[in-house]
Amino acid sequence: MSSEERIDHEAMDIDRMLQAVARSAPDRVALTDGQRDVTWGEFDRHVNRIARSLIAQGVGPGDNVAMLGSNSVSYVEVMFATIRAGACAVPLSSYVTARTRAAMVKDSGSRLLFVSELYEAEMRPLAKDMGLVDTQVLPLCDAFLAQFTLQMSDTLPLAGVSLDLGFNLIYSSGTTGIPKGIMQSRRYRASESDSVRTRFGLGRDTRTIVATPLCSNTTLFLLTAVLSAGGTCMLMEKYDTGAWLALAESWRPTDVVLVPVQYRRLLDHPEFDRFDLSSFRNKFCTSAPMPAKTKAEILKRWPAGGFAEVYGMTEGGVGTTLRAQEHPDKLDTVGVPNPGVEMFVIDEAGHVLPQGEIGELVGRSPSMMSGYHGREKETAEASWFDEQGRRFQRSGDNGWFDADGFLHLLDRKKDVIISGGFNVYAIDLENALMQHPHVAEAAVIAAPSVDWGETPVAYAVLRGNSSPEAIRLWANERLGKSQRITRVIAIEELPRSPIGKILKRELRERFMRSGSPSEARS
Repeated sequence: MSSEERIDHEAMDIDRMLQAVARSAPDRVALTDGQRDVTWGEFDRHVNRIARSLIAQGVGPGDNVAMLGSNSVSYVEVMFATIRAGACAVPLSSYVTARTRAAMVKDSGSRLLFVSELYEAEMRPLAKDMGLVDTQVLPLCDAFLAQFTLQMSDTLPLAGVSLDLGFNLIYSSGTTGIPKGIMQSRRYRASESDSVRTRFGLGRDTRTIVATPLCSNTTLFLLTAVLSAGGTCMLMEKYDTGAWLALAESWRPTDVVLVPVQYRRLLDHPEFDRFDLSSFRNKFCTSAPMPAKTKAEILKRWPAGGFAEVYGMTEGGVGTTLRAQEHPDKLDTVGVPNPGVEMFVIDEAGHVLPQGEIGELVGRSPSMMSGYHGREKETAEASWFDEQGRRFQRSGDNGWFDADGFLHLLDRKKDVIISGGFNVYAIDLENALMQHPHVAEAAVIAAPSVDWGETPVAYAVLRGNSSPEAIRLWANERLGKSQRITRVIAIEELPRSPIGKILKRELRERFMRSGSPSEARS
């Protein structure tokens, strides 16, 4: 944005920036979802009324409010009204089971749950399990919000909210299968958004299509940066490759963040090269590794806006960016540490390793989680301290820095499969398989997938007459949509180390020798 337009406050609270934009540009469009356009002035007034209604329901600073639904204007309004009321937003994933969501709501201690019609029938009966009563489960739709705020003033309800309060609590199942809430403070979001706006030149003419779920940190890092810059967000209810291409050509967005699978599907669309995608200034990719070959193809076939691969984690601390168009010889890396980020590579004993050696990545930055909600032990385990006693975030990822300072990312220490941009934890799938009476042992690995980036494949020791396919279907009925297993392979015995640890590297090597699985995710 120009110097005249910039709201010049260092790492200002996101909500205060939204208020400032509404005062200075009330008639500009802030949000649209294809059903309705909302100007900045309207957005500000709607958020004020919803925030006042939340306060009337007993919600205030330090409280949490959960929300579940597809991308929509009403979802964004409820999210930022929660923040304006001084509370913390808890966006829930639609890619896990209803009971897992219920566990997340209960763990968060949310005072209310806003849920769209699509999920209300499965969530309302679980009110007691969530620690709520029926009247605390509220419809997430325009009609209800109009009634909910009918008697409320549209003036600002609170002022001077502390940056140390929670902005959002994002849940990500750990390797134990128990949901963990990652608390990001208002300071975290303010610092991150300030960095993105500054480094990539976002302003009031910035336009982005939001085509990833609002429950994801992938979405929120760009959404908050664009809105705090005074830009405009087009919310896609559900991603569709053909629809996205048509929308990008007609609506003329300037910036976008997508996950690798979405980029691959765009490039593979038979009409991709016929669409005019010249309006882009920045194209971001995050949440999963992208092959160097795909990065090169993007630069060649879609040069507008370059390509920036962002490596980081919801917990914060670590963070690198590869500006691929500026470093075409480094496409096998994820770039260099972002401004303000300190990163080291450490060994198993916690000692810092010299440049070029492989170890776990740890990082420190102005954007770091407050901790895992209610989990002091897990927070401590995810921390590393330098000689000055400063806390760094453990990434759980292995990698190394080359002589030019570019990060080469290797295997993840945590047993995580990233499928379609979503984290899938092998232990959850293994636990589901082990519930079958004919499964004696099971191990799940990440297999390459054209459609999903990675896809779960299971090796199982069977005892009984059930076929591997029957067991796969049985397990998938008990798993969330993004967790579904692509293939179950019968094996006589799982390879193990001398101390009994399953050697998944051997299983991956065996799988690669045997060939690729079907892409079915039934």
